Amino acid sequence: MTSRNELKLSFSARSENEAFARIAVAAFVSQLDPTMEELNDLKTAVSEAVTNAIIHGYESDATKMVDIEAVIDRDMVSIVISDHGRGIEDVELARQPLYTSKPELERSGMGFTIMENFMDRFEVSSSVGGGTRVDMQKRIESKKALYN
Repeated sequence: MTSRNELKLSFSARSENEAFARIAVAAFVSQLDPTMEELNDLKTAVSEAVTNAIIHGYESDATKMVDIEAVIDRDMVSIVISDHGRGIEDVELARQPLYTSKPELERSGMGFTIMENFMDRFEVSSSVGGGTRVDMQKRIESKKALYN
C-alpha cells in the first residue's frame, strides 16, 4: 500500500468558490489528523492563493478556471494552485510585503507573505499572459502522519 494520495480540482474563478477551495483542501488533508493550527495555516494559504488567482490573475472573470492539485506523501502535503490569467510582471516585487497591484480594491498586499509564513516551502512562478503557479508544501506533524 502506498502512502501517496492525490487530489485535482478545477472551479470557476468566482469569489464565492474561495471558501469551497479551502474546505475541499482541508477535508483532503484531514486524513493526516492535523492540528487545528496546521489546518488553519493550510486553509489560509489556500485562500490567499485562490483569491490572488481570481482577483489578480483573472480580474474576477468567472468564465475562467482555477486549478488546485494536492498530494499527500507520508507526512508532507504539497499544494499547487494555478491560473492561466494575466501573470505577474515582477514576481519579486509582488512578493514584497504590502505591495498590491490593486490598491483601489483595498488589498493588503500581504497574500504572498502570509503563504510563505504559513507553509514550510513556498514558490511562485509566473509569465505575463501565461498565468501564475503557486507551489506550497507543509509537513503535518500529527501522530497519525508519523506512523504512516
